[in-house]
Amino acid sequence: MELRHIELGQLCVSAANMRAKAKPDISNILPSVRARGVLVPLIVRPRACPVTRQSDDEGAVTDGSADSFEIVAGKRRYFAAVTVAEEAGEIEPLPCAVMEAGDDAAALEASLIENVARLDPDEVTRWESFTRLVREGRTPEQIALTFGLAELQVKRTLALGNLLPRIRQLYRREEINAASIRHLTLASKERQREWLALFEADPLRCPMGHSLKAWLFGGESIPTKAALFDLTSYDGATVSDLFGEDNYFACADTFWAAQNAAIEARAAEYREAGWSEVIVLPAGTHFHSWEHERCPKRKGGKVFIAVSSRGDVAIHEGYVSLKEARQRAKQASGEAPAKPVRPEVSAPLQNYIDLHRHAAVRAKLASAPSIALRLMVAHAIAGSCLWTVRVEPQRGHSDAIAESVETCPSEAAFDEKRRGVLALLGFDPETPKVTGGYEGPAGVAGLFAKLLALPDEAMLDILAIVMGETLAAGSALIELLGRELGVSMAEVWQSDDALLDWLRDREVLDAVLGEVAGETVANANASATGKVKRRIIRDCLTGENGRAKVDGWVPKWMAFPPAAYTGRGGGGTVARAAQLVELTAPEPQAETNQPSAPGLAHAA
Repeated sequence: MELRHIELGQLCVSAANMRAKAKPDISNILPSVRARGVLVPLIVRPRACPVTRQSDDEGAVTDGSADSFEIVAGKRRYFAAVTVAEEAGEIEPLPCAVMEAGDDAAALEASLIENVARLDPDEVTRWESFTRLVREGRTPEQIALTFGLAELQVKRTLALGNLLPRIRQLYRREEINAASIRHLTLASKERQREWLALFEADPLRCPMGHSLKAWLFGGESIPTKAALFDLTSYDGATVSDLFGEDNYFACADTFWAAQNAAIEARAAEYREAGWSEVIVLPAGTHFHSWEHERCPKRKGGKVFIAVSSRGDVAIHEGYVSLKEARQRAKQASGEAPAKPVRPEVSAPLQNYIDLHRHAAVRAKLASAPSIALRLMVAHAIAGSCLWTVRVEPQRGHSDAIAESVETCPSEAAFDEKRRGVLALLGFDPETPKVTGGYEGPAGVAGLFAKLLALPDEAMLDILAIVMGETLAAGSALIELLGRELGVSMAEVWQSDDALLDWLRDREVLDAVLGEVAGETVANANASATGKVKRRIIRDCLTGENGRAKVDGWVPKWMAFPPAAYTGRGGGGTVARAAQLVELTAPEPQAETNQPSAPGLAHAA
């Protein structure tokens, strides 16, 4: 490149500049240009036609100079110089690095490199620029080398071209999160239109994140690595996920037709190989090794083929059921099968005995709360024919929300106490939960026998963990327990991007900005975009970019008791808390001439 000083009237903004259509913000560099002029050279290239120079208010000023140059990078410095020239009446020629004319791809690359170094563009802007480079003849590999990116990153950006323009606009305005956009790149245009109709009808009920992926594939998404057959001979369509490691089958019915045929072919191979029996379990049925015993092929072992709901195939060679193993052992020992013996007690008599013994035991249990406590915990952990206990799944609406909860201090503290209870019960320390973690041979009775040996203090620790695992999220119980336990969210929670990314309501954003940054900052940025407001909030909470760090901030909805930011209500937490106030408020006593009991008088 050649370094030259060029008059302002000979310059204009090139169409190759990646921000050519955007009005630049020059507020942070204008004071420097006023004081010292433009110090960093602009990147320009010769232009043959007359210059059409844009002023800072986007009006056009034509300069008839034939020796003109278009700005590839340095648009903000140019507009700052135009502003200073209009203020002072003149300005010195601007330093410029002059490129060779004609190479649009090189010009666009130069613009991208400078702008990415100054401010990373949003993904849609980057897609527009990368697409222009591809049209100019650049390959994804060449683009990746130029910008120091992995080739997969470039392909992921180019994948946004599969989206409808309306969806890209929603993503640029941050009305759709990144996880949902990645899943939409897998969808056909027709499927995207269906989703867009759902979104415009009711954004809150429209599938997002993992639920969007399930919606696109009509239920469970089936990765191509699950195929037992050769993919090269597969007639159906597959979809490449550039944002993950898997490709997926576009049509589940076509996949299952090919997969079932491959399973039957594999089963036939095992039969031809001399296995006594090949059993294909129904789809979704698990093969439990503890219900079977190893047995080689020469002794009559069987092959079990288990197929998951996602299409994965697991083949278990050389097993027989425990019942069959016992029968074979008896036959091998020469023991004759036992003759059927008439039972001593008939079914009606057994029913009479069972019911009377049950009545006697539960009458005695009613007077033994310590035993009942252990029995209740055993039922909650192991379950029974009369008890069904489910663990709170803690499903997040997005990967970011799930990760935020998994890594929070409260979850770490609960997990530490849960591991202590697992050790106390003698469970596998890697078991993810206490509830349902017992696999002893006697079921709930076996666990109850173990609990009888533990002191009451240990039982209460176990009970607290089981109750925590089975406590429903988003329920009125959370509101009541948070109040009764004196939970302080400021002590255990800190704001993260998973929360800030979902702050999108303008009225709420203004209120939160006022809480965190102060009313002066909130009023000054009242007309700013949601992205700018979220960035200010984030800077205040982290103490970055010159903002004073704000400690202990908790959104009103998350506090105990919760509150709303607007007159529209604060969502589920506020509604549940209001309901609890009504339920737990003491009932007014009617006036009477009779003296009240001491306890009632105190309550009143």
